[in-house]
Amino acid sequence: MPTAPPDPLFPRRRAIGEQIRVAREAAELSQEEVANRIGIDRPSIVLIEAGTRNATINTLLRISDVVGVPLAQLVR
Repeated sequence: MPTAPPDPLFPRRRAIGEQIRVAREAAELSQEEVANRIGIDRPSIVLIEAGTRNATINTLLRISDVVGVPLAQLVR
């Protein structure tokens, strides 16, 4: 069975996920708290922080608002 080619955007999504995790922890929020506040489930936050799920701009904006960090800081 052939394997899928590597995802060239994964490292960038992973870096964004790491920025989200750092901001979330600095805001002293759990993944569950962030998920509840933005209206998604906790597993989605886990996958976004791991870089394995694409987050929509709307989700990123909501996360930014909840953790109190400008969106630009999360996506650098």
